[in-house]
Amino acid sequence: MSNCIAAELLKKGKNVLYQTAPILIESVIDYKMNKQKNLSNDFYKTVLETDLLIIDDLGTETLNTMKLSELFTIINTRILNLNHKITKTIISTNMDIQNIFRNYEERIGSRIAGNFDIYYFFGDDIRFRKRS
Repeated sequence: MSNCIAAELLKKGKNVLYQTAPILIESVIDYKMNKQKNLSNDFYKTVLETDLLIIDDLGTETLNTMKLSELFTIINTRILNLNHKITKTIISTNMDIQNIFRNYEERIGSRIAGNFDIYYFFGDDIRFRKRS
């Protein structure tokens, strides 16, 4: 579903950043710690200001205080429009809202619960169907 939404927005000339939660958060931390020299100076700005940010597989990253802080900053900046630009975010996860509150700080869970529409998808995994 996220890929389809991203494709439609790209057709309309919008900017889309699609990344898994572990790689996105690690990349932000590495950028801030100046470890990834190959990331452009606009990388962090892009994360905060891209028209659509898709954070895939939330809940698969290993958590620590720094990662929680960066995830909070990304989500909060985009929700509050602190980047002075209308931005949208899609978060995909296999976690239910109770597990999000359990695994993440309340301030992250409450922002997800209070500012995102939550949709549950049921049925066979399309990845398994493709193999047949």
